[in-house]
Amino acid sequence: MHVCVLGAGIVGLATAYSLRRAGHEVTVVDRASPGSGASGGNGAQLSYSYVQPLADPGIWRQLPKLLLSPSSPFKLRPRLDMRQWLWGTQFLAACNGTTSRNTTAQLLALAASSRQSFEAMMNQEKLDCDFSASGKLVLYSDGASFAAACRQMLLQRELGSTQEAVNADRCVEIEPALKSRHAQIAGAIHTPGECAADCQKTCDALLAVLRRQGVRFLLDTPVRQLVLRGKSVVAVATPQGLVEADQYVMALGVDSPRMARALGVHLPVYPLKGYSITVEVDEQARTAPAVSVTDSARKVVFARIGSRLRVAGMAELSGYDTTIAPAQIASLKASAQTLFPKCSAFADLSPWAGMRPATPTGLPVIGRRPGAPTNLLFNTGHGALGFTLAFGSAQRISGLLSH
Repeated sequence: MHVCVLGAGIVGLATAYSLRRAGHEVTVVDRASPGSGASGGNGAQLSYSYVQPLADPGIWRQLPKLLLSPSSPFKLRPRLDMRQWLWGTQFLAACNGTTSRNTTAQLLALAASSRQSFEAMMNQEKLDCDFSASGKLVLYSDGASFAAACRQMLLQRELGSTQEAVNADRCVEIEPALKSRHAQIAGAIHTPGECAADCQKTCDALLAVLRRQGVRFLLDTPVRQLVLRGKSVVAVATPQGLVEADQYVMALGVDSPRMARALGVHLPVYPLKGYSITVEVDEQARTAPAVSVTDSARKVVFARIGSRLRVAGMAELSGYDTTIAPAQIASLKASAQTLFPKCSAFADLSPWAGMRPATPTGLPVIGRRPGAPTNLLFNTGHGALGFTLAFGSAQRISGLLSH
């Protein structure tokens, strides 16, 4: 079977890899280069066991501060866009205990499958992507937040996650680079098996692997439209001509809803803009973390990728604005200098911004949709967990096509 995958981010590339392994002929089409959208500069954490959805009951308590504080990691920039308001309303409706628990269970199952598939791929293809499995600490600065995190930990533990609640002393034992912040740590959740990797390196390596395996790539080639005949897609129209296939997979991230609307299909996906910086660390001083760290108060994540530290965070509900805001980059730098003051000279920040394709609940859209063409599947809406869930999502798409 010939399958055309639309999108060459980590989700699209993982899908192409899974389909090629299943014996299908595969063509990948993307308007840019692999990983150039929301994948390349992401947080680098592979959160297989700690998948608390953004739509959480605790949002209601935090909402005034999140919306009104100048230093808030969440920014709402209202636009004359009904899709933004619809997404926001659906997000708030999902901020309840039942939805959060159900979402957590489904994300953990998908993440477990993704981990198995990703690590099998790495071993098979001998991928160099600065992979590490040094665990993760999620830090809390006040007792109430830590207590809520402990409740979430117990839920995730019931669903198979291996985690423990630790005090400040134990935090510093696990990650000595946190010593200077000891007094500000009320507690943390430690997940010893969590991983990190450079997503851009993964995308670049997968491109080379897939080309060797015979996958055809049309890069720097925008998708103009899907050509229909009856209830089926018969071709993808591009500047390079028509691309014909038997089945199609839409993994276009934040561009997926626009393309789906042209087919009369609604996707509950909207951009959540995130930022990152990447700095070289002073390895001899050993003042940079080896363990992945999440500062829950600032909503900032830190991940070691080789000799560099990736610092990522923020969530802006601001439409499709892709500009890099200097204030957000400065905030990430300040967070890194506060938590790990001597880890780097912070000379070159490599600032980045990406548009995460998020659904209100946090569950990605995987598979067929009502009213969509019969030979079109969707693989989008992974939010901040695209890297984590990519290979599990790819396996699901491959399974649906096999059946």
